[in-house]
Amino acid sequence: MSSSLLWAVDVYGKVYSLSTTRGRWERDEDTLLELKRVTAGQRCSWGIGCDHHVYLNIDPGEVPIRYREETYENQRWNPVDGFTDVLLPTDRWAWSDLTGGTAQPLHSFLLPSNSWEWEGDWYVDQVCAGGDPIETGGWEYAVDFPANFSREKKWNSCVCRRRWIRDRIYKARGSWTKIPLDHPKQPPLPLSDVSCGGWEMSDQPGRYHFLWGVSQQGQVWFRSGILPQVPEGQCWEQVEAPREVAQISAGPGDLLWAVLWDGQLLVRTGICLDSPTGSSWVVVDSPPVKEGGTIHVAVGVSVVWAVTKDYKVWFRRGVNSHNPCGSGWISIGGEMMMVDVGLNDQWRIYTHMSGPPPPPPLPSLLFSAGCEFGGQVTNASHGSVLTCEDSGDTELLLTTIPPRPQDTPKAFIPTSDSFISSLVADREPLRTPTPSPKKPPQGKGSESTPAPMCNVDLDAAQSPQGEASSLGRAGDVGPPTSVATYPLGLEPSLGLGEEDGPVWAWISGGGCDVDHTAQMTWLRPAGTEEHSPAYQNIRPLPKLSNEHCTGQSVWVRKGSMRWWRDWKPYRWVDVGVALEQSTNVNGKRDAIFFIYFTQYDEKKYLHVFISDVTVLVPVLKENSHHAFAVYTSDSTKQRWPLILSAQTEKDMADWLSLLAGCCCEARGIRGTPSRQALWSVTSKGDVMVHEPSPCLEAPAHTLPCDMMFWLQVPGHLRCVESNSLGVVWGIGYDGTAWVYSGSGSLLGNCSGILESSYRCILHTQTDGRTVYIYENQRWNPVTGYTDKLLPTDRFPWSDDNGFTECTKSTTHPPSPQWSWVTEWAVDLAFSGGTDKEGWQYAADFPVTFHGNKSLKDFVRRRRWVRKCKITLTAPWQEVPPIPLSDITVLPCLAQSSMEQVSVWGLSDKGDVLCRLGVTPQNPAGSSWLHVGTDQPFKSISIGGGHQVWAIARDRAVFYRGSVSARNPAGECWYHIPSPPKQSLRQLSVGRTSVYAVDENSNLWYRQGLTPSYPQGSAWELLSNNVTKVSVGPLDQVWVIADWVPGCPSELSVPGAVCHRLGVGPMQPKGQSWDYGIGVSHYQLVLILMSAYGPDIVQYLKYLR
Repeated sequence: MSSSLLWAVDVYGKVYSLSTTRGRWERDEDTLLELKRVTAGQRCSWGIGCDHHVYLNIDPGEVPIRYREETYENQRWNPVDGFTDVLLPTDRWAWSDLTGGTAQPLHSFLLPSNSWEWEGDWYVDQVCAGGDPIETGGWEYAVDFPANFSREKKWNSCVCRRRWIRDRIYKARGSWTKIPLDHPKQPPLPLSDVSCGGWEMSDQPGRYHFLWGVSQQGQVWFRSGILPQVPEGQCWEQVEAPREVAQISAGPGDLLWAVLWDGQLLVRTGICLDSPTGSSWVVVDSPPVKEGGTIHVAVGVSVVWAVTKDYKVWFRRGVNSHNPCGSGWISIGGEMMMVDVGLNDQWRIYTHMSGPPPPPPLPSLLFSAGCEFGGQVTNASHGSVLTCEDSGDTELLLTTIPPRPQDTPKAFIPTSDSFISSLVADREPLRTPTPSPKKPPQGKGSESTPAPMCNVDLDAAQSPQGEASSLGRAGDVGPPTSVATYPLGLEPSLGLGEEDGPVWAWISGGGCDVDHTAQMTWLRPAGTEEHSPAYQNIRPLPKLSNEHCTGQSVWVRKGSMRWWRDWKPYRWVDVGVALEQSTNVNGKRDAIFFIYFTQYDEKKYLHVFISDVTVLVPVLKENSHHAFAVYTSDSTKQRWPLILSAQTEKDMADWLSLLAGCCCEARGIRGTPSRQALWSVTSKGDVMVHEPSPCLEAPAHTLPCDMMFWLQVPGHLRCVESNSLGVVWGIGYDGTAWVYSGSGSLLGNCSGILESSYRCILHTQTDGRTVYIYENQRWNPVTGYTDKLLPTDRFPWSDDNGFTECTKSTTHPPSPQWSWVTEWAVDLAFSGGTDKEGWQYAADFPVTFHGNKSLKDFVRRRRWVRKCKITLTAPWQEVPPIPLSDITVLPCLAQSSMEQVSVWGLSDKGDVLCRLGVTPQNPAGSSWLHVGTDQPFKSISIGGGHQVWAIARDRAVFYRGSVSARNPAGECWYHIPSPPKQSLRQLSVGRTSVYAVDENSNLWYRQGLTPSYPQGSAWELLSNNVTKVSVGPLDQVWVIADWVPGCPSELSVPGAVCHRLGVGPMQPKGQSWDYGIGVSHYQLVLILMSAYGPDIVQYLKYLR
């Protein structure tokens, strides 16, 4: 590991450094140097001396710092003397710069400071501007000034020039040198604080940093002209501030925070390489404290720490270059005088208050090291902060330090330079009692101290150090040598000439880099025994019980993705993402999901509150196979979800798992889906579940349709049915029946959502789907039928509608989890009939196709078919052997006591089946009982009181009579007339009501249903534009509407979820609709959902 330094200044102005390789505090060689402030950056440090001058210390290096001075000698030709330095009055100076506007004779060049020395004398540059050597003494010729010069002397060359150069080298590396005053500009008033940063804003090898300063009058100054070849800079520029500034802190990036005299905070925005001073100030409220405000702030790459006047430490959440102001404050326990942030946000160096007054207490140092993540669990000590670099996926955990006892005296906080004077004046030497030597635990056999929180990587389950939750659960503290908190002191044996350790006044770790793979042995001098005087003042942090470690914490996960920009031009944009979860003192958790992007060179960000997320679901998006959508109630209304794409399928699964876990934490969802949960299935086959509130149907607690939160469960189904006894059945796309076997599990999905915590009975689940594409041709008199179509026709290879081009090579399985099991083949079983080659004919597109060719048929098509298969592990048990097309489960209340649960189904051939032996303990049942019919059925539903209604394939409606618990199959079918001139295609049965949807999307209500006459008397039209209806056992009504009345046309799309309000005994048809809005217009997705909350049955259809 390369050496880096931690700088500190004591109250006498003495400067000390702690090296990561030497492992000991060392006094600076310049014993006369006295500094008030010090700020460290990458490879350099700055300080303010007691003489009010600014000092610079550049780290030693193998490559010297050189600066080349240059000037040009100019001459003009005349007939008498030839080329001479006697120029015309309108010409440039005889010795000038490149442009000729500034006179630069050789004797005018002086060394800027004593830190430089000349490296040789002036000499002529023998290489011309083009890079070729010049054999004419370095002269270049031209017709006149200014013109293009060349090394060739021509007959019309009237002027010439040559360049003189001289190098100077910086000789003061490794020592503190005074920065010269600006001439002729007026230097700033005496500075009270400085801070350097900005070296990570450029990716170029020759990085340079920015230096900010604050004068004693509260003015903000910026040091301009700092370059790798000019480390001292050129001059100071004043940056206007709205009020007087007391302290300033700059991060390695473009973050800059300042503390005002009244305790408020300022944030500088618009800082970039083109505008290093930024554009404007933004006032940020200080942490919420009773008395006073902020006295100190420290900035890192994407973190901000603050110390208030009551000595409490605060962390600013949500801070980064796109959102420099952050989103809120997190209280971190403990009492500190100041805090500083190191490289890569790895270090937090605190000045700690210790010792009773009078005299004033001795501030010591608390070190908290951070670690990068390499796929393993890292234990964190009390008060530690674990971070890593921003590249790739990163995590950050902040934990709390318990507050000091109330009887501990508080130290005097330095707010100005008078603090040093007050401590130094008339001060007698202080003696710090040396604690008795105690050997810290080492090795694996040592006992560890329990900590309230620990930082855990997502891959912690595979870590050899043990298992932990990916959301940062409680863990154990590792050895003190790995990550620990140390108060440090100095002993006479260190050769400092002081009887007591230094009383620190300022500390800076901005240039201190810690290798996360190495142990922090550099905190103890190499070769020093634990009982030696040099180690006696290095004390481990006292052990703390868990009841004292309750406080706030924040957990952060960062990464990079692609975001589908939802405005023109629509395209994928590379973005940075961050998930930030915070826990308050009451244990309640909340999280925010940030998306950072750049538009027109302006940094912007989006944020989504996890508590507002309604569904997380993978989607199929063009040019991306690893995309998922994040829905909120607002995006549902606006028809536009947040769509992100991960680099790999594993990354997408990890982020879905993480976001789903935070959503569950924010809503208090734990364990298995409850018996009142609402189940759903998307058209992709993803199984979703919603946990309703206990009072879902109460008027005062009705949950709006667009605010229902859906969480994915492992599995792949076409439809699902459930009841409040925990019996859940589903049917796959291949007709296979499945029964839910989950028990004692957390919610998750087959891709890995909370899969590490899944403890249910898992099975291997398979499902198959059939993918269709269409080959289209048009007839012409020359070639007959050909794929050369008209410009207004559909594509030669397309989907069913003809609007999307779908060829054999570009058509893929539904998702990367699917794989092809067959090759493309012509579908000869196409409805409507085909000829022997599979073609269907019609007069034009789009017209009804038929299987026989006629003289008027000018277009034809045939369908190609290919099958794919998915295999996954999920809590679904197969129920062989009959393939099913529809399923329904008897609804009942949660407190119901039943020996058997009625389950009815339809086979793929239309046969009616009744499942026997179904109980909550054995939801799969024992066998199927065939129920006779005279024709195949296509839809079936069972309601309260064992009412069984069904629709035949010829659209006739039937009611099954005499169905009961003792006679589960009933006795006979009763024909129910359909509505006049209408054909029903789907129905749903409740407790005392039956609703149906016809082929024209009209919603019908069956009147006159009574226990003595359950068939009802007549159909009544209730609404239109309905595609699906679902009725619960308490007669709750949910529908999917094609169009919402009163909604603007630009927002009204098919797939709106509507809930019927006001349904009751006196109003069985309800009073009004709770309208939901379609959420997107990408792809039509049908969610068929049945659940009971209590016993709610509903179909949910939305657009993705």
